[in-house]
Amino acid sequence: MDVGRKLMLIDGQWVESIEGQFISVENPSRRGTVAGEVPRGRAADVDRAVLSAARAFEEWRRVSARERGKLMIKIGEAIEVKANEIARIIALETGNAIRTQSRPEAMLTADIFRYFGGVASEIKGETIPLGENLLSYSRREPIGVVGGIVPWNSPVGLAAMKIAMAITAGNTLVLKPSSEAPLAVLTMAQICSDFMPRGVLNVVTGTGSECGIPLARHPLVRKLSFTGSHEIGRTIMEAAAERIVPVTLELGGKSPQIVFSDADEPQVVDGVFLAMRFTRQGQSCTAGSRLFLHESIYDSFLGKLVKKLESLKIGDPLDESTDMGALINRTQFEKVCSYVENGIQQKGARLLTGGLPPKEGPLSQGYFMVPTIIGNVRNDWRIAREEIFGPVLVAIPWKEEEEAIRMANESHYGLAAFIWTHDIGKALRTAHHIESGWVQVNQGVGIVLGQSYGGFKQSGFGREYSLEGMLESFTQRKSITINLQF
Repeated sequence: MDVGRKLMLIDGQWVESIEGQFISVENPSRRGTVAGEVPRGRAADVDRAVLSAARAFEEWRRVSARERGKLMIKIGEAIEVKANEIARIIALETGNAIRTQSRPEAMLTADIFRYFGGVASEIKGETIPLGENLLSYSRREPIGVVGGIVPWNSPVGLAAMKIAMAITAGNTLVLKPSSEAPLAVLTMAQICSDFMPRGVLNVVTGTGSECGIPLARHPLVRKLSFTGSHEIGRTIMEAAAERIVPVTLELGGKSPQIVFSDADEPQVVDGVFLAMRFTRQGQSCTAGSRLFLHESIYDSFLGKLVKKLESLKIGDPLDESTDMGALINRTQFEKVCSYVENGIQQKGARLLTGGLPPKEGPLSQGYFMVPTIIGNVRNDWRIAREEIFGPVLVAIPWKEEEEAIRMANESHYGLAAFIWTHDIGKALRTAHHIESGWVQVNQGVGIVLGQSYGGFKQSGFGREYSLEGMLESFTQRKSITINLQF
């Protein structure tokens, strides 16, 4: 499967870059094969897109929130009709298995547009009782041109979230998808463009340095919304600081899972497996990659988890029977391999399952890793501190509740956390002490629309996926007071 050559969306037109160059998008499940091509945009292309968005903003901001919401709902319905086509492209360019990951992402994308379309009328202000002689009220107004940058691990879902939040709130958007996974985003943008006025949504493709940084630094961009690594997040924040523009950052994570002694059960094993995002090859910011197991159930629990991992089918992402696909590219593949090598070489470490990938056979034809658990890990080891972004879980034993919480919080990340116990008192006490922005108790599922999602510490700031997140991140409050005695 090859989706061929796609173009960028600028000012309602599908165009090449000014220089006419293209970037090849690799199929990670077949090394060296091309999934498609996209324009190699640069600063001049970004400038065209931003100017288009700035022009469109003057009219779009005047469209009522309810009418903007109706368009979002129509887009969601249209995306659902083409969900399987979008899912196949996601699987092709990201390596994410179509059944376990890519199709659910495509369906979530439709729901994202429907959700924000449904809450559009809640973009409203309040009246403030300052007395009989004063009328004081506030308005929620759009900010202007938004620059949105999304990564490759969940390209369409994250792009949809930025599009729906920014545009429903009355802003216009210039979106830059990852150069590793732009094809499905452009397919979704084609659907959006059928409903939106020209210039409201623009999509530019290219590398981060040639396209992303010029977008972050463009003088007409009034808001930046970035999802990706904390290293690039710092660069985005610096660009925002130069012009004093607001920024939303959803960055990495090294999320803890704390399993209490009363939770050595098959359903908890299933939940821990799900929270680790093994069927997305661990390529998720919320992956619960640090497993803190009470010492009394340590061996028993890991035995059941290892058995589950060894039953997974790894292979072609487009095969409906595949559970787990490939990593995104050679760079990520080699990075994950280096973490595994480092981890198993530590004194006392135990490789419980997985390890380095096979060098022969079908899996060697792509960037396939095997799900890996390394036991007896210390919380200060590199594999326990740094975000691996691969299917590598470290298991750490603990004895006292305070010890588990302390180790869970000994991280510069603070995005997600998962707690497993039948004791609701312990669960809530732990949840309240964990330094993470999104905590789940006794479930390992992903974000549910309506939850305000975002991180603490170096996992970023600002909230997304919710009405509150849209209001806080994509509108600005204006207060107006009238003297009625004048």
